[in-house]
Amino acid sequence: MRYEIGPIRPPNEAYSLLVRFTRNCPWNQCAFCHVYKGKKFEKRPVKEIKEDIDIIRSIRDDIVALSWEKGYAGSINDDLIELIFSTPSYNEFFKSVTIWLYFGGKNVFIQDANSLAMKPENFVEALAYLKETFPSIDRVTSYARSRTIAKRLTVENLTKMRSAGLTRLHVGMETGSDFLLKYMKKGVTKQENILCGKKVKEAGIELSEYIVLGLGGKKWWEEHATETADALNKINPDFIRFRTLKVLKDMPLYEKVENGDFVILHEEEILHEEKLLIEKLDGITSSIKSDHILNLLEEVDGKLPEDKEQILSVIEEYLSLNKEQRLVYRFGRRAGMYRSTDDLQDELTYLRIKKTINEIEQKEPGSVEKTLSLLLENYI
Repeated sequence: MRYEIGPIRPPNEAYSLLVRFTRNCPWNQCAFCHVYKGKKFEKRPVKEIKEDIDIIRSIRDDIVALSWEKGYAGSINDDLIELIFSTPSYNEFFKSVTIWLYFGGKNVFIQDANSLAMKPENFVEALAYLKETFPSIDRVTSYARSRTIAKRLTVENLTKMRSAGLTRLHVGMETGSDFLLKYMKKGVTKQENILCGKKVKEAGIELSEYIVLGLGGKKWWEEHATETADALNKINPDFIRFRTLKVLKDMPLYEKVENGDFVILHEEEILHEEKLLIEKLDGITSSIKSDHILNLLEEVDGKLPEDKEQILSVIEEYLSLNKEQRLVYRFGRRAGMYRSTDDLQDELTYLRIKKTINEIEQKEPGSVEKTLSLLLENYI
C-alpha cells in the first residue's frame, strides 16, 4: 500500500505523519530555493486526500495486527520497530507510519509548500476527515505562503481551520526588507508579511516565522537584519526559526553570485548579522529556534525576552574563540560531530578534527573552505 508523500518538511516534524494536501509550490519563483523548480503546482481533490488517509488507516491497522501477532499486545515497541525495519518487504510508507505510531501518533504535518492555497472549505473538510480517522492527533501543522493568507484568507477562514484541527503554521518570511523580498523574487511585501502574521495570531493558530540568515549578503546584511527585526516586532510570532543561506548551482540566485551582483557572506560574518537582528528584537515573547544543521550555532535558542542576553552570549562566545578553535568547530559542526561550542572541550575529537584539517590543507592548500562548503550541500 502506498500514499503520497511530498519532498520536504520542517526538521521538528521528523516524527510527524506526512499527509499531502497539495503538490509542489504555487509561487515557485524564489531565487534561493530549488526544491520545486520545474514542477507543477496542484491542489489535490478532497476525495483523493481522503483515499490517502484511508490507506494510512489500513497501514496502521496492519501494524497493530502485526504487533498482536508477535505477542506485543498492539504495542509499537522497540522490538516491533527492529522487526519492521529489518524486513525488506515492508516499504517506506509502512515504516513511516510505524515511526509515527512509535512516537505517539499525535503529530501531523500537511504538505506541500502552501496547502492553504486550497479552497478553505476543502482544506477544512480534508482536515476534519483526518482528525476523525485518527482521534489521537493533537497537533496539525503546515507550511503556508504569507501572501495567500494576507490577500486571500480571512481571520474567519483561519479560525475555521483552527476549529477543524490546524494548530500551527510555518511561514517563510525570509526577510523583512522590501528590497530583498523583491530581489529574491519572494512575491510578497513586508506589510503583507506583517498582515499575514497578525491574521494567524488573531485566529489562535501558532505561528512559526522562518528567517534566512545571510540573505542580505555582504551588501545588504544590515538592512536585512534591521528590517526583519522590525517586521517580527510587529507580529510577535510564537517561533522565530533561523535557516542559513546556502546557494546551490540549481538555484536562480547562483547566477547573481556568479556575476558578482550578490556577494555571499562568510558564515562567521553571518553571525554578526544574526547578532544585530536579535539585538533589535524588542517587546515580543517569541521563542528563537536554530533547529537546522545549516545553522552554525544550534545553541542560539531561547525565549524572549528573558533569554535574550543568554542567546546573544552564545554568538559572542564563539566570536571570542581563536582562529584555530573557530575553524575546528566549524569543521566539526559541518561533519556532524559538534552540536555546541562546549564540544570543543573533548580533546581527542578536537585533535582528530585538527589533524583532518591539516591533511586536507597539505594535500591542496586553501581547500578547507571548499570542503566545508561541500559538507553543507549534503544537508540541503
